[in-house]
Amino acid sequence: ERDPSDYYGSPLRNRAALASLVVLALMALACIFGPWFTGHPYDRVYQDYVRVPASLSAYPKAEALPAAVQRIASRIRATPSEITVEAQEVRLVLTAQRPIDQRLLVYFDRSDQFGTPRLLASEQDGRRLALAVPIKRQHFLFGTDSNGRDLLTRTLVAGRVSLAIGLLATGVALVIGVAYGATAGYLGGRIDMVMMRIVDVLYSLPFIFLVILLVVFFGRNFILMFLAVGAIEWLDMARIVRGQTLSIKRQDYVLAAEALGVSTGGILKRHVIPNTLGPVIVYVTLLVPKVILLESFLSFLGLGVQEPMTSWGVLISDGARAIQATPWMLAFPAAFLVTTLFALNFLGDGLRDALDPRDR
Repeated sequence: ERDPSDYYGSPLRNRAALASLVVLALMALACIFGPWFTGHPYDRVYQDYVRVPASLSAYPKAEALPAAVQRIASRIRATPSEITVEAQEVRLVLTAQRPIDQRLLVYFDRSDQFGTPRLLASEQDGRRLALAVPIKRQHFLFGTDSNGRDLLTRTLVAGRVSLAIGLLATGVALVIGVAYGATAGYLGGRIDMVMMRIVDVLYSLPFIFLVILLVVFFGRNFILMFLAVGAIEWLDMARIVRGQTLSIKRQDYVLAAEALGVSTGGILKRHVIPNTLGPVIVYVTLLVPKVILLESFLSFLGLGVQEPMTSWGVLISDGARAIQATPWMLAFPAAFLVTTLFALNFLGDGLRDALDPRDR
């Protein structure tokens, strides 16, 4: 007969949980270190690449270069001709009725598509210039947003913010909720009644009003704000732990510990809290995405993450408003968020099986 620990004793035996742990680790590493290797600052605006689709090949595309040359030539007040697109540069001839001021060629350099032009020849008293203009190659693997910013970099930076906020608020809720709920459930009686009535009073307070007060007193510091989010989200955690504790404190091993004179703190630490970890861990895996979505709502109201910083919730909100014209703005941030949610759910199941002493 197999030992039950073969099934529940190690989280490594749960393949879905192990795969989810690997996915979350890779996601965290990508969000932390990835923006350093994309080649684009998260707040850099490329005016020539607004809402360009995701592509594995470099921009600008060859078919778009003649139109780009035409736009710049119109600012120089010249007419382009003999445009030849090569691998690394564009060769062209500019003609005008008056001598062309060569200082205006800086418009090419200011463009996101071209570098500093090289003068090959000047004819007709400067009214005809032959130029070789180098091409600036840019890669936008996830495309760009409505302001021309690289979506891959912004998605990874947003992951830093969303994951940090989710873990920070959830950690606060976990510590307060478990301690409060276990204490109330184990002590029982009037103490339990008073403690749970306090929870009911806190439930009745308007959450958005509390956040607005925090913004007024502390400014738009999202770390302090989401500490407050965790300080509100612990209410559900406390109720879950209290319900589990009411059942656990009637178990024989708890009664035996009381008979042996073990202190209340020792019973809570050794017997009550470890046996509530199963549902607590599952709830934590649901609380992290809940906090991430809550952050999105607060940012929409102007109380959360502010530009140029971003989060997955903000990116999804922006992408949803432009889904018909630019579906990639919604697809990539949503894919990261959905992957994180699934991984957290599978990981929660594995941790519940591994940490719940009753399943061993």
